[in-house]
Amino acid sequence: MKIKSVLSVILFLGMFVFLNPLQAEDKTVKLPAKEKFHIYLLIGQSNMAGRGKVTAAENKPHPRVLKLDEQGKWVPATDPLHFDKPKIAGVGPGSGFGPMMADADPDVTIGLIPAAFGGTPLSRWVKGKDLYERAVEWAKKNQDRGVVKGAIWHQGEAECKNPDLYNTYQKRLSGMIVDLRADLNEPDLPFVMGELGEFLERPGVSTVNDAMHKISKSVPATAVASSKGLAAKSDQVHFNAKSEREFGKRYAQQMLKLQKAAKTK
Repeated sequence: MKIKSVLSVILFLGMFVFLNPLQAEDKTVKLPAKEKFHIYLLIGQSNMAGRGKVTAAENKPHPRVLKLDEQGKWVPATDPLHFDKPKIAGVGPGSGFGPMMADADPDVTIGLIPAAFGGTPLSRWVKGKDLYERAVEWAKKNQDRGVVKGAIWHQGEAECKNPDLYNTYQKRLSGMIVDLRADLNEPDLPFVMGELGEFLERPGVSTVNDAMHKISKSVPATAVASSKGLAAKSDQVHFNAKSEREFGKRYAQQMLKLQKAAKTK
């Protein structure tokens, strides 16, 4: 009788898992060969993490775009890509960037590492600080699975109220790029920065944007994605979902230019 009871319980639990897709579902996917898996770091603050509204109609994963989830597993890249602040995380530039990079090369799969965190200053993104070290750790752990092909960066809103911060932005961000490349053993890692929104009304906006353009002229393999014409949400701080996707495509365009230039050297 005891054996029958145990078997009945096992059968019941098995049926429960089978009939309950939320319990049974495993989104982890099989990865391609290392050289066919191109990994990109998504770093910065909330406009990289994304605060655009997620809609079911536009939240269909590209078959060759994956994201690293909270458990460190590679899963289909649906929005929100980031999990920095789950209650408000939404559509970010990665949602436009990933598919465009995948479409540019049908032989590869794109892996996005969503390491951005809303509201964070550049001081947490320099070598030795928590968010920098976390991003490097996540990338290093996956270098045996794929090739880190680049990083996209959106940050600066947090610096724009303090002259001591926005007037030193160029020097500090340049140093971070150098350190990131060294720590990942990718000395020519393409690095694309995104302009702050035209709608942002803070004293240091133009200085931060100018700093990024100066970096693109002084630090090799860097570029800037334009925010011209992109619209904000009602908070006038974050890009809306449509603009975030467009921004991501602009990041991809600059990334592809950098990669093409590297091949011709």
